[in-house]
Amino acid sequence: MSEYSVAKSSKLVLKGESSKGHKRKHKKHKKDKDSKKVRVEVDEDALKHGGWWKVSKVAEITGSIAIQFGKRAYIRALDNGSFTLGAPHDEGDGPDPEEIFTAVLINDEKIAFKSGYGKYLKVEKDGMVTGRSDAVSALEQFEPVFEGGKMALLAANGCFVSVDPEDDAVVALKKKVGENEVCVVRSCAAREEKTTKDVAVEEEGDLDQVEINYVKKFQKFQDKKLRVNTEDKAALKRAKDEGALHEALLDRRSKMKADRYCK
Repeated sequence: MSEYSVAKSSKLVLKGESSKGHKRKHKKHKKDKDSKKVRVEVDEDALKHGGWWKVSKVAEITGSIAIQFGKRAYIRALDNGSFTLGAPHDEGDGPDPEEIFTAVLINDEKIAFKSGYGKYLKVEKDGMVTGRSDAVSALEQFEPVFEGGKMALLAANGCFVSVDPEDDAVVALKKKVGENEVCVVRSCAAREEKTTKDVAVEEEGDLDQVEINYVKKFQKFQDKKLRVNTEDKAALKRAKDEGALHEALLDRRSKMKADRYCK
């Protein structure tokens, strides 16, 4: 690898072609750029959790999920049907298999969770959360509550799920949300990439201003006087709605012979 890393790359020379020659210059024609540039937003929080992203609404809690309490620590299923808080993960790592649950949407408000052992989570009479149920009844249903960018899970006993600070057991004992009841549900399901659109400077303002901006940008007259098409803009409005604004603007400029790229 050391020899490979120090190897110098050179231009590929075909047989019969001189390696020393004049570079052929190609004249590039300037074209109207697309009015909107798309930039993909990077979810930095998801990257810190191995690609598992934070859900923000009930409908997103489906399929494989993990329930996070604290900093990169997740509820972990034990083979005896009880749950504990797993050890914190390093940045960039996702949850372990024992920390992954299957979420099932009951309705627009309620969710059921199944552990990797094939059992549903349930709140017991004493407030303990266990995973020993084979089917879903009212006790196996949980309601995610979102407020102020935070989330808590309301159990069937009217209390919110938390982790007991003394023994890390998963319980539902408090009827009000405190610091220990705040959690994060994370999903690894595929989702549409979020994008932001940067509007070109020339397209800021109404259609009248947009046309003037492009005339200024592409006009060929040395006197710098504007030659703006005075025809009705109804067709221009339709073109904008149909995604053909640039073609329509170019056509209007060509009629005025005001564009240096018009034939």
